Amino acid sequence: MSNAIAVRALTKSYRNGKGARIDAVKGIDLEVATGEIFALLGPNGAGKTSTIEILEGYRKRDGGELSVLGEDPARTNLPAWRNRVGIVLQSTKDAADLSVVEILTHFAKYYSHPRDVDEVIAAVGLQEKRNARGEHLSGGQRRRLDVALGIIGNPELLFLDEPTTGFDPEARRSFWDLIRSLRKNGTTILMSTHYLDEAEALADRVAVMNHGVIVDCATPEKLGGRDREKVNVRWRENGALHHELTDTPTHLVRELAARIPGEIPELTMVRPTLEEIYLQMIGGQA
Repeated sequence: MSNAIAVRALTKSYRNGKGARIDAVKGIDLEVATGEIFALLGPNGAGKTSTIEILEGYRKRDGGELSVLGEDPARTNLPAWRNRVGIVLQSTKDAADLSVVEILTHFAKYYSHPRDVDEVIAAVGLQEKRNARGEHLSGGQRRRLDVALGIIGNPELLFLDEPTTGFDPEARRSFWDLIRSLRKNGTTILMSTHYLDEAEALADRVAVMNHGVIVDCATPEKLGGRDREKVNVRWRENGALHHELTDTPTHLVRELAARIPGEIPELTMVRPTLEEIYLQMIGGQA
């Protein structure tokens, strides 16, 4: 499978107010396969935003090699390349004096093969607000419009920065369905999110970034050795609750079934959640 994004030894540093150098990105390697949903996780200040902005072509790197859809974003201003990329920033206020349908119709003209405006409005759940001005939308509705602007160009590669901030639970699930449909149609998606359930529900692979380095990169099921962690088996026996950490939960359940008649009361088997593994990997930072 080809790579939509390939990063080698990427570095980026800044100077703080006192002139001291801060290394935001410390020589990371990263690959995102074509057609993949890839989630980049990490606490604030981990280097995620710098990395994504470099990939989008909005920030210059200090060192390393980079390929995004076969081009180096720092060395190309080709409209043809920009035409293939969609970006959903954390927040925008573009054309707030226009209606939803007017904003999308306007921006669709910048692309050679845009999606149908009405189809996009329906996909992000803004049918009832299609004639409302951007300045009159709620925070969650404005966020849906941001997503609509990101996908109106029918991009091959879509960058999503905290896409469901401000969404209610129902809207988040609807958005997840939209992302899955984009992937099904071949769109490659790189997303950053603070919602661990979102990463687990959508991402083919997850990378955790902290202090400018990639701590681990794997499927959500295997991140940080999650699939190798002991299973916490809990059950009730003789009126008391019991629990045991084990590498062989099936063997333990067989032992319980042999000595407890009928169903084993309150039996549960739980591996560490993605959130628990993530917090271990970043040292419990907020």
